[in-house]
Amino acid sequence: MATRVTGISGSLSDDSYTLKALHIALEGARESGSIIDVIDLRELPLPFCDGRPSARYPENVQILKHKIQDSQGIILASPEYHSSFSAVLKNALDLLSKDEMEGKMCGLIGIAGGNMAANAVNSLRIVCRSVGAWVVPHHVVIGNVDKVFDSNGVISDKHLIERLTKLGNDVAKYARLHFPND
Repeated sequence: MATRVTGISGSLSDDSYTLKALHIALEGARESGSIIDVIDLRELPLPFCDGRPSARYPENVQILKHKIQDSQGIILASPEYHSSFSAVLKNALDLLSKDEMEGKMCGLIGIAGGNMAANAVNSLRIVCRSVGAWVVPHHVVIGNVDKVFDSNGVISDKHLIERLTKLGNDVAKYARLHFPND
């Protein structure tokens, strides 16, 4: 059975650079033989996590949980807001538990309008560890996105495309090693 890698975009922007970068990373996972899926939180609106029993959340939460449960690899991509990752991604992660996340291979992407998005990635790394996920060593941080993406929303920097593709490939590769019989 093929490895499944699911990406979650933590951006609600209509023309999201975060989602565009995530698609490039997922393409790297697909090129390495994985089945890919993307969770665009604009299209899967979620209620706030309020601590109720999991079964009492609406269908969209069950869809989120099911997609992550069925994946061996996960790529989390977020814009950096106030030195952390987005609230919509935090809420999605709060709705998940160790039941869905433990043992999964995670890749991380941080996007910023300014120079750095390292705090978003570092914060995501901590959250992933707390739910028992494995974070691959390679991550991608993209600063100054308005200079990285052209007017058509395309990245012209071949090195950056290679890094994003490598991230997706690494998540798929380590997921296959960790889940050899799935």
